[in-house]
Amino acid sequence: MIQPAPIFSVSDSAANRIASVIAKKQASATSGQEAPVALRVAVEAGGCNGFQYQFILTPPGGLAADDVRIEKNGALVVVDPTSLDLLAGAELMFEDKLMGAHFAVANPNAASSCGCGTSFSLA
Repeated sequence: MIQPAPIFSVSDSAANRIASVIAKKQASATSGQEAPVALRVAVEAGGCNGFQYQFILTPPGGLAADDVRIEKNGALVVVDPTSLDLLAGAELMFEDKLMGAHFAVANPNAASSCGCGTSFSLA
């Protein structure tokens, strides 16, 4: 049986970076403090093109029952259903370039985006 393509995917480089960041945060968490267990990817209104991506380290208490959970290489990424509609077919990547390292989304639904890559518009 053919498995359907995931609606939102995570690259190996993004998964490895997420796992590394979360492990460091968990190791440095003090008692009583909820350490992050996932990276939440969300889309909200705003930015210079109408929508913007948000990347939020999320503790266990911040996970919702209807979140879509994507596990890869020891990393957990969660996306709320509303954001998932705008991320259909997109991929979360981690880019480490001369000008800096950051998470980015390759989104086939974006008609245009800003120079920083965190804001986009739909066709």
